[in-house]
Amino acid sequence: ARVNDLGFVETPYRVVKNGKVSNDEIVWLDANREEDAIIAQANAKLDDNSTFADDLVLCRQQGDVPLVPRDRVDYMDVAPEQLVSIAAALIPFLEHDDANRALMGSNMQRQAVPLLNPRTPLVGTGLEEKVARDSGAVVIAKRAGVVTHVTADEIIVDSGPAERRLAEERRGDDRPLARLTQHDRYRLKKYWRTNQDTAINQRPLVKLGQRIKQGDVLADGAGTEQGELALGSNVTVAFMPWYGHNFEDAIVLSERLVKDDVYSSIHIQELELHVRDTKRGQEEITREIPNVSEEALLDLDERGIVRIGAHVKPGDILVGKITPKGETELSPEEKLLTAIFGEKAKDVKDSSLKVPPGMEGVVIDVKIFSRIEDQVVEKDRGERIGEVRRLENEEKLRVNEVRDTELLDLLNDQTIALALKAGTVEEAIPAGSKVTSAMLKEMRLSTIDLKTLRVENKRTNERVRQIIDASSEEKARIEERAEERIDRILQPDELPPGVIQLVKVYLAEKRKISVGDKMAGRHGNKGIVARIVPEEDMPFLPDGRPVDIVLNPLGVPSRMNVGQILETHLGWAAKILNFYAKTPVFQGANEREIGLLLKMAGIVWASQALGLRTPAPRINDEDVGTILNDIRPTDTDGVEVFERLEEASLNQLGGRPMSAGTREIFHRLRDFLAEAARELSERESQEVTHQVSFHTTSSEDESFGASQRTEYKSTLRQLEKGRGGAAGDLLAVQELPALASALGKKTDLDVDAAAQELMRLAGLSPYGKVRLRDGRSGETFAFPVTVGEIYMLKLSHLVDDKIHARSIGPYSLVTQQPLAGKAQFGGQRFGEMEVWALEAYGAAHVLQEILTVKSDDVNGRSRVYEAIVKGQNLPEPGIPESFNVLVKELQALGIKVTMGQSDDGFYGTGIDTGTSGNGKGSEE
Repeated sequence: ARVNDLGFVETPYRVVKNGKVSNDEIVWLDANREEDAIIAQANAKLDDNSTFADDLVLCRQQGDVPLVPRDRVDYMDVAPEQLVSIAAALIPFLEHDDANRALMGSNMQRQAVPLLNPRTPLVGTGLEEKVARDSGAVVIAKRAGVVTHVTADEIIVDSGPAERRLAEERRGDDRPLARLTQHDRYRLKKYWRTNQDTAINQRPLVKLGQRIKQGDVLADGAGTEQGELALGSNVTVAFMPWYGHNFEDAIVLSERLVKDDVYSSIHIQELELHVRDTKRGQEEITREIPNVSEEALLDLDERGIVRIGAHVKPGDILVGKITPKGETELSPEEKLLTAIFGEKAKDVKDSSLKVPPGMEGVVIDVKIFSRIEDQVVEKDRGERIGEVRRLENEEKLRVNEVRDTELLDLLNDQTIALALKAGTVEEAIPAGSKVTSAMLKEMRLSTIDLKTLRVENKRTNERVRQIIDASSEEKARIEERAEERIDRILQPDELPPGVIQLVKVYLAEKRKISVGDKMAGRHGNKGIVARIVPEEDMPFLPDGRPVDIVLNPLGVPSRMNVGQILETHLGWAAKILNFYAKTPVFQGANEREIGLLLKMAGIVWASQALGLRTPAPRINDEDVGTILNDIRPTDTDGVEVFERLEEASLNQLGGRPMSAGTREIFHRLRDFLAEAARELSERESQEVTHQVSFHTTSSEDESFGASQRTEYKSTLRQLEKGRGGAAGDLLAVQELPALASALGKKTDLDVDAAAQELMRLAGLSPYGKVRLRDGRSGETFAFPVTVGEIYMLKLSHLVDDKIHARSIGPYSLVTQQPLAGKAQFGGQRFGEMEVWALEAYGAAHVLQEILTVKSDDVNGRSRVYEAIVKGQNLPEPGIPESFNVLVKELQALGIKVTMGQSDDGFYGTGIDTGTSGNGKGSEE
């Protein structure tokens, strides 16, 4: 896509005329023009003449998907991804997911929290790098060059290597201080806060002295790794129920993910304090806070503001502030203090900014905004002005370095006419001296008054003057820019009415994954972490490695997002064979290709799980690419011609249509299986020998009974009979006929069958299912389990932001009931339906407490508190305030409501709606 002159996004289409697709003519359409056009899909079948093969073509027009005669088609997509948004195009195997779940998947990718250690997906769609670059999250090189400076804060690239400078000189580029423009400085964002309270932190990828090209990625941003989008992490998944803990989309995680910070993230909270001018006097930021211990003030500086780097917990003071109380009559002591110190002793209350409940972290920044001048503002402005001056001096130093370098190049082999020492009339270099290379090495231009520098060559003199004048002008510009920045710092800040000062404190907090956090894959497969289990209790593979995450298999069939299963299988193959899979939307890997890769990965994994001495066949990403290119040959336009793989069989890789590279890989697999069969046969032979030795000894042991010795002898005869056969017979007895045949001619080996037998021996099925063992009991689970690598995200719905508990907090002014919501430190609403539940249960006392003393019985609240403190029984509840509100509302309607005691001793209400026929009020 591109943006046109009017600012609208346009996308390209191939022009179709009379059913023939033009490969040369491309038209760019915006959304309005595209809507009315009849557009065919990118994968519509074409014949050799680039004409639609079918008479009716599936197209889209005005939001519908009709079958249209090929002569009426206007345009054709250039790529299948054009059909979907960029977020949906990042979902691998999108075509296997239900539309509702794909919608959830694309929306939830936007909610992913940038992780501390992000990882690119093992199974992607190929658009991850494009998204990372176009989003502006990564730092991209503007020009080619060599990295001359790398820190966490900035990268400097020298884009003027020797060969480029020579080319410029040949073109006659003789501008003074030309070398100043050859350095590109890239400043990195360090822990910037986003509106979602997450952190943007850019990390350098380049090293000192590294040569880079234009467009190379210099630094990763939030949610990227090596210049590719990385929203989550790859984890080993098992689809199985686990003791009921992953019921209803709940997720079971391994403690390893917590320990290794796989899903840890940095969050930055912004806390504000307003200093106002009140009727009783002006509030003040100070360290002198009444009734606060010295320990609580340890991290505050002399102004009363917390120091950067302090680790704070809930309730800690961040900014000390006092507010004047109302005027009161002075006591004799206060009058004495006033007489001594000459002013009235202030009566103030503590209104400091404190860390809210549930928040803990490190102070990373403090910003102060003010309309007035005081010591708080002066120190802050002094620090900011100092930073501006530091940058100004760095830039001036750089100008001086470039100036000196160019002057020294000019002075080589020149005769000095005049050069005085700075601030004196003494000669720094004697007149008539010729400058040699030895003199240049020792010469320091900082000791020379450059205004007096002259050489005998007039042209060189003129050039020297140009360089010196240009450096002076450049330094003047740097000073002017610095002064402008300082003027902006000294300007009073614009604040809301009534606010004199505003202090913002930024807290950085590291959050590990915890129970209650929301996680999701890219296929709309979301869930809440219900249990974090020790590594040793997680289900583990036959090679002893525990899985990282256990998902409920019942979350797949009804949701119809089978893409996650295909991703799991392909991820397993990608991890073992050490490659990154890119499966574009609508033209990605199919089931047969995944099955083939699973078998190749299974061979490698089985050799490790069985502990074979024979080294596993080395298959790298290039080998995988070679095989896939053979399976899916393409024509010059990159359109698939046909697919050679009829089924997911390894035997087809050794056939004639395949390339020499693919056949070589097949021979590697075949040779390994033959060696593995030989080693397994030797193992079996050694095992039989041990068994024969044991049974021989046991059959002659008099301590056993006669029947037992007879049984041992019978088993021994069978073992001797088996040992006397061919080497392959031992494997055939173990139901491994294909591996047994490998002990003969290699050419007769059925590679696919042998691979499946080897995998079965290691506890792995050719379809990606594994015999897992329970980490708690060590027993094998009843059925094989689908295991693989899946890409999971941590979403911005964290339990730390939602968990909330109230003890005593603010009450509503009218109803005197607790406020609602975490922000107000409110309570949990107990509504009408919840009251019905307690009524149905018969919990009368609980219900009475909730509706009175726990809510809006003002007097009862304080009486209950007093009774608890004194250890007495709780008093009877009084009248809730909401009843009084109701009475007042009825009175506002002109209805008189009174409350009194009836004859039988019960309290009740009387409602007087006016006068009856006898002129007296009627009570009911």
